[in-house]
Amino acid sequence: MRAVLTVVGEDKVGIFSKVSTFCADHDINIEGVSQTVLENMFCMIMMITVDGCSIPFGEFADKIAAYGKENDLVIHVMHEDIFNSMHRI
Repeated sequence: MRAVLTVVGEDKVGIFSKVSTFCADHDINIEGVSQTVLENMFCMIMMITVDGCSIPFGEFADKIAAYGKENDLVIHVMHEDIFNSMHRI
């Protein structure tokens, strides 16, 4: 199963490293990344594969959201189908 992970927060050193390490620690593969900095705001979208995730997807979503709060970031993850449905007219 693929999912879309988004990260937004004030730009600082190590955001990509922290998020990608968190994913790797839970056996999640990162398939693609797009990131930019807009007026000191870091914005990133990752396409991830969660088939091998070491914990249930819902638990991973809760844990990475909490991890984001600990690091002054807003992190959301959702199933690719939900993301696609939300962005169709």
